[in-house]
Amino acid sequence: MSFSITILGSSSAKPTANRHPSAQAVNIHEQYYLVDAGEGVQQQLIRYGINPLKLRAVFISHLHGDHVFGLFPLLSTLGLYGRRTALTVYAPAPFGELLDCHLRYFDSDLPYPVLWHEVHTTQHELLLENRTLEVWSVPLRHRVPCAGFLFREKEPPLNIDKFQIAKYGLSIAQITAAKRGEPVALDTGEVLPNEVLTYRPYAPRSYAYLSDTNYSAKAAGLCSGVDLMYHEATYAASEQRLAADRGHSTSADAAKAALRAGARRLVIGHYSSRYKDEGQLVEEARQLFPATDAAVEGRRFTIEKTTAAQKQAIER
Repeated sequence: MSFSITILGSSSAKPTANRHPSAQAVNIHEQYYLVDAGEGVQQQLIRYGINPLKLRAVFISHLHGDHVFGLFPLLSTLGLYGRRTALTVYAPAPFGELLDCHLRYFDSDLPYPVLWHEVHTTQHELLLENRTLEVWSVPLRHRVPCAGFLFREKEPPLNIDKFQIAKYGLSIAQITAAKRGEPVALDTGEVLPNEVLTYRPYAPRSYAYLSDTNYSAKAAGLCSGVDLMYHEATYAASEQRLAADRGHSTSADAAKAALRAGARRLVIGHYSSRYKDEGQLVEEARQLFPATDAAVEGRRFTIEKTTAAQKQAIER
Protein backbone atom coordinates (compact mmCIF):
# COMPACT_ATOMS: atom_id res chain seq x y z
CA MET A 1 0.00 0.00 0.00
CA SER A 2 2.18 2.83 -1.30
CA PHE A 3 2.18 6.40 -0.05
CA SER A 4 4.81 8.57 -1.70
CA ILE A 5 5.40 12.05 -3.09
CA THR A 6 7.58 12.72 -6.15
CA ILE A 7 8.98 16.23 -6.60
CA LEU A 8 8.45 17.42 -10.18
CA GLY A 9 9.24 21.11 -9.68
CA SER A 10 10.87 23.10 -6.87
CA SER A 11 11.31 26.63 -8.22
CA SER A 12 9.39 29.85 -7.71
CA ALA A 13 8.26 32.13 -10.54
CA LYS A 14 11.51 33.20 -12.23
CA PRO A 15 12.93 30.57 -14.60
CA THR A 16 16.20 28.88 -13.73
CA ALA A 17 18.44 26.54 -15.68
CA ASN A 18 18.08 23.58 -13.34
CA ARG A 19 14.67 23.84 -11.65
CA HIS A 20 11.09 23.63 -12.86
CA PRO A 21 8.14 25.50 -11.30
CA SER A 22 6.01 23.91 -8.62
CA ALA A 23 4.53 20.46 -9.22
CA GLN A 24 4.33 17.19 -7.31
CA ALA A 25 2.86 13.75 -7.90
CA VAL A 26 1.22 12.08 -4.89
CA ASN A 27 0.85 8.29 -5.06
CA ILE A 28 -1.55 6.74 -2.55
CA HIS A 29 -2.29 3.04 -3.06
CA GLU A 30 -1.22 3.41 -6.72
CA GLN A 31 -3.74 6.21 -7.21
CA TYR A 32 -1.91 9.26 -8.58
CA TYR A 33 -2.78 12.90 -7.93
CA LEU A 34 -1.04 15.93 -9.42
CA VAL A 35 -0.52 18.83 -7.02
CA ASP A 36 0.15 22.10 -8.82
CA ALA A 37 1.22 22.13 -12.45
CA GLY A 38 4.02 24.51 -13.32
CA GLU A 39 5.45 24.73 -16.83
CA GLY A 40 6.90 21.48 -18.16
CA VAL A 41 4.96 19.25 -15.79
CA GLN A 42 4.05 16.72 -18.47
CA GLN A 43 7.71 16.23 -19.39
CA GLN A 44 8.59 15.89 -15.70
CA LEU A 45 5.97 13.21 -15.19
CA ILE A 46 7.42 11.20 -18.05
CA ARG A 47 11.01 11.88 -16.97
CA TYR A 48 10.35 10.39 -13.55
CA GLY A 49 8.39 7.37 -14.71
CA ILE A 50 4.82 8.48 -13.94
CA ASN A 51 2.28 7.74 -16.65
CA PRO A 52 0.08 10.85 -17.04
CA LEU A 53 -2.88 8.61 -17.85
CA LYS A 54 -2.79 7.35 -14.25
CA LEU A 55 -3.71 10.75 -12.84
CA ARG A 56 -6.98 10.57 -10.89
CA ALA A 57 -7.29 14.31 -10.19
CA VAL A 58 -5.37 17.58 -10.17
CA PHE A 59 -5.13 20.02 -7.25
CA ILE A 60 -4.16 23.63 -8.02
CA SER A 61 -3.28 25.77 -5.00
CA HIS A 62 -3.70 29.17 -6.67
CA LEU A 63 -3.77 30.90 -10.03
CA HIS A 64 -0.22 32.18 -10.36
CA GLY A 65 1.42 30.99 -13.55
CA ASP A 66 4.22 29.03 -11.91
CA HIS A 67 1.57 26.77 -10.38
CA VAL A 68 -0.84 26.36 -13.30
CA PHE A 69 0.74 27.17 -16.70
CA GLY A 70 1.72 23.51 -17.25
CA LEU A 71 -1.79 22.15 -16.82
CA PHE A 72 -3.24 23.21 -20.17
CA PRO A 73 -0.73 21.41 -22.43
CA LEU A 74 -1.10 18.37 -20.17
CA LEU A 75 -4.86 18.36 -20.81
CA SER A 76 -4.16 18.38 -24.55
CA THR A 77 -1.62 15.58 -24.30
CA LEU A 78 -3.99 13.39 -22.30
CA GLY A 79 -6.39 13.72 -25.22
CA LEU A 80 -3.67 12.61 -27.63
CA TYR A 81 -2.97 9.63 -25.36
CA GLY A 82 -6.62 8.65 -25.68
CA ARG A 83 -7.86 9.30 -22.17
CA ARG A 84 -11.58 8.59 -21.83
CA THR A 85 -12.27 8.93 -18.11
CA ALA A 86 -13.13 12.30 -16.61
CA LEU A 87 -10.39 14.36 -14.95
CA THR A 88 -11.41 16.58 -12.04
CA VAL A 89 -9.41 19.72 -11.36
CA TYR A 90 -9.71 21.23 -7.89
CA ALA A 91 -8.77 24.91 -8.08
CA PRO A 92 -9.85 28.35 -6.81
CA ALA A 93 -12.08 30.63 -8.85
CA PRO A 94 -11.89 31.92 -11.51
CA PHE A 95 -10.17 28.79 -12.84
CA GLY A 96 -13.37 27.87 -14.63
CA GLU A 97 -12.97 30.88 -16.92
CA LEU A 98 -9.42 29.85 -17.83
CA LEU A 99 -10.52 26.29 -18.48
CA ASP A 100 -13.46 27.36 -20.67
CA CYS A 101 -11.16 29.57 -22.74
CA HIS A 102 -8.61 26.80 -23.22
CA LEU A 103 -11.23 24.24 -24.20
CA ARG A 104 -12.89 26.68 -26.60
CA TYR A 105 -9.72 27.60 -28.52
CA PHE A 106 -7.44 24.57 -28.17
CA ASP A 107 -9.32 21.46 -27.03
CA SER A 108 -12.93 21.72 -28.15
CA ASP A 109 -13.05 18.00 -28.98
CA LEU A 110 -11.22 16.36 -26.09
CA PRO A 111 -12.21 12.68 -25.83
CA TYR A 112 -12.74 13.02 -22.07
CA PRO A 113 -14.48 15.59 -19.83
CA VAL A 114 -12.54 18.02 -17.63
CA LEU A 115 -14.52 18.82 -14.51
CA TRP A 116 -13.78 21.83 -12.32
CA HIS A 117 -14.46 21.73 -8.60
CA GLU A 118 -14.05 25.11 -6.91
CA VAL A 119 -11.75 25.28 -3.89
CA HIS A 120 -12.98 27.86 -1.39
CA THR A 121 -9.69 29.20 -0.11
CA THR A 122 -11.03 30.54 3.18
CA GLN A 123 -12.49 27.19 4.25
CA HIS A 124 -11.08 23.92 5.55
CA GLU A 125 -13.31 21.55 3.62
CA LEU A 126 -13.36 18.00 2.35
CA LEU A 127 -12.65 18.05 -1.39
CA LEU A 128 -12.28 14.39 -2.31
CA GLU A 129 -13.15 11.15 -0.58
CA ASN A 130 -12.90 7.56 -1.70
CA ARG A 131 -12.47 4.17 -0.08
CA THR A 132 -8.90 4.82 1.07
CA LEU A 133 -8.39 8.57 1.12
CA GLU A 134 -9.63 12.02 2.12
CA VAL A 135 -8.25 15.29 0.71
CA TRP A 136 -8.93 18.53 2.61
CA SER A 137 -8.29 22.14 1.67
CA VAL A 138 -6.13 24.27 3.98
CA PRO A 139 -6.56 28.08 3.81
CA LEU A 140 -3.27 29.91 3.19
CA ARG A 141 -2.12 33.55 3.32
CA HIS A 142 -0.86 34.65 -0.10
CA ARG A 143 -1.38 37.69 -2.34
CA VAL A 144 -4.17 35.92 -4.20
CA PRO A 145 -6.67 33.32 -2.96
CA CYS A 146 -4.63 30.22 -2.16
CA ALA A 147 -5.12 26.87 -0.47
CA GLY A 148 -2.94 24.00 0.59
CA PHE A 149 -4.02 20.37 0.54
CA LEU A 150 -4.04 17.74 3.26
CA PHE A 151 -4.03 14.10 2.15
CA ARG A 152 -5.19 11.72 4.87
CA GLU A 153 -5.30 7.97 4.45
CA LYS A 154 -8.35 6.31 5.95
CA GLU A 155 -7.95 3.69 8.64
CA PRO A 156 -7.15 0.32 7.06
CA PRO A 157 -9.56 -2.55 7.70
CA LEU A 158 -9.06 -4.60 10.83
CA ASN A 159 -6.92 -7.73 10.66
CA ILE A 160 -7.74 -10.69 12.85
CA ASP A 161 -5.09 -12.43 14.91
CA LYS A 162 -4.70 -15.95 13.46
CA PHE A 163 -3.58 -17.27 16.84
CA GLN A 164 -6.91 -16.17 18.33
CA ILE A 165 -8.84 -17.92 15.56
CA ALA A 166 -7.19 -21.20 16.49
CA LYS A 167 -7.37 -20.57 20.24
CA TYR A 168 -11.13 -19.98 20.27
CA GLY A 169 -12.07 -22.09 17.24
CA LEU A 170 -13.80 -19.16 15.55
CA SER A 171 -16.24 -19.80 12.74
CA ILE A 172 -16.35 -17.89 9.46
CA ALA A 173 -19.33 -15.89 10.75
CA GLN A 174 -17.48 -14.99 13.94
CA ILE A 175 -14.36 -13.97 12.01
CA THR A 176 -16.47 -11.78 9.71
CA ALA A 177 -18.13 -10.10 12.70
CA ALA A 178 -14.75 -9.45 14.30
CA LYS A 179 -13.45 -7.84 11.11
CA ARG A 180 -16.48 -5.54 11.20
CA GLY A 181 -15.31 -4.37 14.62
CA GLU A 182 -17.94 -6.23 16.63
CA PRO A 183 -17.46 -8.22 19.85
CA VAL A 184 -17.77 -11.97 19.33
CA ALA A 185 -20.00 -14.29 21.38
CA LEU A 186 -18.61 -17.80 21.84
CA ASP A 187 -20.71 -20.96 22.14
CA THR A 188 -19.83 -21.00 25.85
CA GLY A 189 -21.61 -17.68 26.33
CA GLU A 190 -18.36 -15.77 26.80
CA VAL A 191 -18.20 -12.50 24.84
CA LEU A 192 -14.79 -11.51 23.52
CA PRO A 193 -14.07 -7.78 23.12
CA ASN A 194 -13.11 -6.96 19.58
CA GLU A 195 -9.64 -5.68 20.56
CA VAL A 196 -8.76 -9.17 21.86
CA LEU A 197 -9.18 -10.59 18.37
CA THR A 198 -8.19 -7.83 15.94
CA TYR A 199 -5.58 -5.18 15.25
CA ARG A 200 -4.99 -2.37 12.79
CA PRO A 201 -2.22 -3.42 10.39
CA TYR A 202 -0.81 0.13 10.33
CA ALA A 203 -1.64 3.67 11.39
CA PRO A 204 -3.20 5.95 8.72
CA ARG A 205 -0.63 8.14 6.99
CA SER A 206 -0.87 11.81 5.99
CA TYR A 207 0.77 14.46 3.82
CA ALA A 208 0.32 18.24 3.86
CA TYR A 209 1.15 20.47 0.91
CA LEU A 210 1.38 24.12 1.99
CA SER A 211 2.00 26.20 -1.10
CA ASP A 212 2.69 29.94 -1.34
CA THR A 213 1.91 31.58 1.99
CA ASN A 214 3.07 33.74 4.82
CA TYR A 215 3.55 31.78 8.03
CA SER A 216 0.12 30.68 9.26
CA ALA A 217 -0.31 29.09 12.66
CA LYS A 218 -3.88 28.24 11.68
CA ALA A 219 -2.81 26.35 8.55
CA ALA A 220 -0.16 24.46 10.50
CA GLY A 221 -2.68 23.60 13.21
CA LEU A 222 -5.05 22.12 10.65
CA CYS A 223 -2.26 19.70 9.72
CA SER A 224 -1.71 18.49 13.27
CA GLY A 225 0.26 15.26 13.54
CA VAL A 226 1.01 15.05 9.82
CA ASP A 227 3.65 12.51 8.80
CA LEU A 228 5.19 14.66 6.06
CA MET A 229 4.75 18.38 5.45
CA TYR A 230 5.82 20.29 2.36
CA HIS A 231 6.10 24.01 3.04
CA GLU A 232 7.30 26.70 0.70
CA ALA A 233 10.55 28.42 1.74
CA THR A 234 11.12 30.98 -0.98
CA TYR A 235 13.61 33.06 0.99
CA ALA A 236 16.35 32.76 3.57
CA ALA A 237 15.61 33.74 7.15
CA SER A 238 17.34 37.11 6.69
CA GLU A 239 14.70 38.10 4.09
CA GLN A 240 11.76 38.02 6.50
CA ARG A 241 10.45 41.46 5.53
CA LEU A 242 10.62 40.69 1.81
CA ALA A 243 8.85 37.38 2.34
CA ALA A 244 6.09 39.02 4.35
CA ASP A 245 5.56 41.71 1.71
CA ARG A 246 5.31 39.18 -1.11
CA GLY A 247 3.10 36.65 0.62
CA HIS A 248 5.82 34.06 1.02
CA SER A 249 7.72 32.25 3.75
CA THR A 250 11.33 31.95 4.81
CA SER A 251 13.17 28.78 5.73
CA ALA A 252 12.57 29.64 9.39
CA ASP A 253 8.83 30.14 8.76
CA ALA A 254 8.61 26.68 7.22
CA ALA A 255 10.35 25.14 10.23
CA LYS A 256 7.99 26.99 12.61
CA ALA A 257 5.02 25.59 10.72
CA ALA A 258 6.35 22.04 11.00
CA LEU A 259 6.91 22.51 14.73
CA ARG A 260 3.43 23.94 15.18
CA ALA A 261 1.89 21.01 13.31
CA GLY A 262 3.92 18.41 15.17
CA ALA A 263 5.00 17.06 11.79
CA ARG A 264 7.35 14.10 11.66
CA ARG A 265 9.25 15.35 8.58
CA LEU A 266 9.49 18.58 6.60
CA VAL A 267 10.32 19.19 2.94
CA ILE A 268 10.95 22.75 1.76
CA GLY A 269 10.82 24.11 -1.78
CA HIS A 270 9.63 26.93 -4.08
CA TYR A 271 13.11 28.44 -3.91
CA SER A 272 13.78 31.94 -5.21
CA SER A 273 16.02 32.02 -8.28
CA ARG A 274 18.57 34.01 -6.25
CA TYR A 275 19.60 30.77 -4.49
CA LYS A 276 21.69 28.61 -6.76
CA ASP A 277 22.06 26.04 -4.00
CA GLU A 278 19.18 25.28 -1.66
CA GLY A 279 21.58 24.00 0.99
CA GLN A 280 21.56 27.32 2.86
CA LEU A 281 17.78 27.24 3.21
CA VAL A 282 17.76 23.62 4.37
CA GLU A 283 20.41 24.24 7.02
CA GLU A 284 18.52 27.27 8.33
CA ALA A 285 15.33 25.22 8.65
CA ARG A 286 17.21 22.39 10.36
CA GLN A 287 18.30 24.72 13.13
CA LEU A 288 14.65 24.79 14.26
CA PHE A 289 13.38 21.52 12.78
CA PRO A 290 16.18 18.95 12.26
CA ALA A 291 14.07 16.53 10.19
CA THR A 292 14.10 18.86 7.15
CA ASP A 293 14.91 17.87 3.57
CA ALA A 294 15.12 19.71 0.28
CA ALA A 295 12.58 19.38 -2.51
CA VAL A 296 14.92 18.14 -5.22
CA GLU A 297 13.39 17.29 -8.57
CA GLY A 298 13.03 13.56 -9.10
CA ARG A 299 13.34 12.78 -5.40
CA ARG A 300 10.63 10.54 -4.00
CA PHE A 301 9.59 10.81 -0.36
CA THR A 302 7.95 7.64 0.91
CA ILE A 303 5.82 7.55 4.06
CA GLU A 304 6.39 4.10 5.48
CA LYS A 305 3.74 2.12 7.30
CA THR A 306 3.96 2.01 11.10
CA THR A 307 1.68 0.57 13.73
CA ALA A 308 -0.20 2.92 16.01
CA ALA A 309 2.13 1.99 18.87
CA GLN A 310 5.23 2.65 16.77
CA LYS A 311 3.85 6.02 15.66
CA GLN A 312 3.15 7.05 19.25
CA ALA A 313 6.67 6.02 20.28
CA ILE A 314 8.17 8.09 17.46
CA GLU A 315 6.08 11.12 18.44
CA ARG A 316 7.23 10.83 22.06
